[in-house]
Amino acid sequence: MKDGFLRTAAATPKIRVADPRYNAKQIIELMEQGESRGVRVMAFPELCLTGYTCSDLFLQTALLAAAKEELKKIAQASKKLHMIAFIGLPWEHEGKLYNVAAAVSGGRILGLVPKKNLPNYSEFYEMRHFSPGNERALWIRMEGEKIPFGMNLLFCCEDVPDLVIAAEICEDVWVPCPPSISHAMAGATVIVNCSASDETTGKDIYRKDLICGQSARLVCGYIYANAGEGESTQDLVFGGQNILAENGTCLMESRRFSNECICADMDLERITAERRRMTTFPTAGEAKEAGGYVTVNFELERGLKEESRPVLRYIDPAPFVPGDPAQRDRRCEEILSIQAMGLKKRLEHTGCKQAVIGLSGGLDSSLALLVTVRAFDLLKIPRANIHCITMPCFGTTDRTYSNACAMAEKVGATLREINIRQSVTSHFADIGHDINVHDVIYENGQARERTQILMDISNQVGGLVIGTGDMSELALGWATYNGDHMSMYGVNASVPKTLVRHLVRYYADTCGEKELSDVLFDVLDTPVSPELLPPEDGKISQKTEDLVGPYELHDFYLYYVLRFGYRPGKIFRMAVQAFEGRYEREIILKWLTAFYRRFFSQQFKRSCLPDGPKVGSVAVSPRGDLRMPSDAVSRLWLDELKELEQSVYRERKGEAGK
Repeated sequence: MKDGFLRTAAATPKIRVADPRYNAKQIIELMEQGESRGVRVMAFPELCLTGYTCSDLFLQTALLAAAKEELKKIAQASKKLHMIAFIGLPWEHEGKLYNVAAAVSGGRILGLVPKKNLPNYSEFYEMRHFSPGNERALWIRMEGEKIPFGMNLLFCCEDVPDLVIAAEICEDVWVPCPPSISHAMAGATVIVNCSASDETTGKDIYRKDLICGQSARLVCGYIYANAGEGESTQDLVFGGQNILAENGTCLMESRRFSNECICADMDLERITAERRRMTTFPTAGEAKEAGGYVTVNFELERGLKEESRPVLRYIDPAPFVPGDPAQRDRRCEEILSIQAMGLKKRLEHTGCKQAVIGLSGGLDSSLALLVTVRAFDLLKIPRANIHCITMPCFGTTDRTYSNACAMAEKVGATLREINIRQSVTSHFADIGHDINVHDVIYENGQARERTQILMDISNQVGGLVIGTGDMSELALGWATYNGDHMSMYGVNASVPKTLVRHLVRYYADTCGEKELSDVLFDVLDTPVSPELLPPEDGKISQKTEDLVGPYELHDFYLYYVLRFGYRPGKIFRMAVQAFEGRYEREIILKWLTAFYRRFFSQQFKRSCLPDGPKVGSVAVSPRGDLRMPSDAVSRLWLDELKELEQSVYRERKGEAGK
């Protein structure tokens, strides 16, 4: 449960129809297996204690009594476990039969949630046996104990405040207005569904989309446990398709036609962080009161020590870049279109038919040029009106210079070369700076001279200066204030460095022009550098990632800092797992500390950024996405990192001692 991760499970026991004693044993065994795997919330299928396919046997008193007795045994078995489990069974109350999900934990039956929407078509005839459940809970007695019985129950974990569970049953989620909508509005962060959905051709795809979509709509975790082998096959076959979803993402899915217990860690902090930022998500208190919800408290971590076991979920080391090639290509096409459409509107609004780009032969300026070309094509403006300015100076290499010239030629832009050595040298003399001292003045003087030239040429041609800097550089402050930091429209401002590379590669793969592709592929193979220091033996001497750290790490940090507001310790833990085998813990911690230092200290640069299109869920625009004071103190975050550093040191020292 550390860092808000909750281990969940959906289990499909191999049951026997109308044999509650046998089925209870299977359920208890699976619960015990779940305990050994650290499971804290576990769901079983609909009516699994008797079997969903009992049909008219549900009207037999012996079966109903046996199911109730076996539920007591399951509850008793839960006394030694640190979990809450939901089990489906038939339940008789005041002469009516209900299809319920029973919640058990700590040796108690916590509550009974009845099914509301009963199918009565085709192969399903539940209304023949069951009555729809009531939303508002009533209290029933069972051997002297009062148990809440109703749909509107919230099971709240006292030692994990973010864990609030509600349940619905099978058909409930297929209807236009599922009960889980009200549950989530009342504060439920995890929805459990005990289900018995039969298999027909293509139904598994629809079912997965339905569950994932519901988890996205409600910003919640969703545990879907489905009936499988063991049910009667007289007319139907059940495939045991279990699904664990979180806010639209499928964390784990079982194989079809195989009874399995699947486990995955849901991130409660991610769910609550997402709801916190959504001003349209309702206040739970009002919905809870309006729905007459009953809160049932329980505990999970009785006597447990906090563990830092590996997180049981895939942690993507490149959260900005889809792993699937087809999805990645689609994402690249979409982003290029967003960038181009943003620039198209700005050109139309200002009446500009000219654009000015400082073309260095690096990744960022290459992407900016490609986006500008697409915008000009959309407006049917000649590409010759794109003015590519290459400005060689002390650090320029033949490779980047040649690539810049070739790229401008291949896209049909106008190329202009302005060597700035003389003007920069004169400027250093004016301000009394020794040109042999390669300090920040030496570097930034070149960057600002280039920006001045671009701005002045834009006045000459009546065009816009197109910004080239990307979001990763802006997050780290790796931009010269009033140098490459400034433009008239920053097309790359919300594109992280790890994605810039894929966008350029996608363009190279799909442009259909071999000579242009060859240039772009060489740009992709060139080390990232501002080229502000003299080369060594004709090669780039100043490599950005040697100075500020690997961009793949910084983009990982950036995503979780801005998207979900995670603590440094949680981000570190996730990064260690995501980059296992690629970076040592000390390296990850070193650059995480550097990220926080730079992120806080460099906000003043982001506070006055030019306009630029937002392309993803993370952006640093001061006008909407990151309204952060430039003088905010970073001590809170850095103190936690210092504690982590000491912890890592102690662990390393202990390992060395062994």
